Amino acid sequence: MAAEPGTNRETADCNLACVWLVCIVAAMGGLLFGYDWVVIGGAKPFFEKYFQLGGGALSGWANSYALLGCLAGALIAGGASDRLGRKRLLVAAAFLFTVTSIGNALAPDFAAFVAWRICGGVAIGLASALSPMYIAEVAPAPMGGRLVAINPLTIQTVACTATTHPAGVHLAMQSTV
Repeated sequence: MAAEPGTNRETADCNLACVWLVCIVAAMGGLLFGYDWVVIGGAKPFFEKYFQLGGGALSGWANSYALLGCLAGALIAGGASDRLGRKRLLVAAAFLFTVTSIGNALAPDFAAFVAWRICGGVAIGLASALSPMYIAEVAPAPMGGRLVAINPLTIQTVACTATTHPAGVHLAMQSTV
């Protein structure tokens, strides 16, 4: 049965759809977190060759440098979001993800690559702390848990996909060389 225009039922349906949309968009922070966190493992053979690392400690650090930024992002997220608002910081984290992705792609040397990885880690730390908080704030109380669960679901789904997809690309690249 369709709701009559202007009734509370129609408004409630519209609001619920809007809440779901906002929560899914906010969970994109989780998607970017999962992707950025894991995809570097698939890029390892390519950046090792590009920067002539030859494996070892430098290669391991290149994978791990983002964690330093994650720590910084998570540490500043709470206080900064109280002052500036969660939505504003989520937008800043999205911008930072974009800029650091371009910076990593265009890094002229290993030091620049590492610096961009650390900055990308800040975006990961911000997104991992702010996305679930923002979702919890906009979600109606009876649906809060269900909607907040979208965030870790996106992290794990993308982490799983990003882990398996680069392996397939790497195998395909090896078979053509």
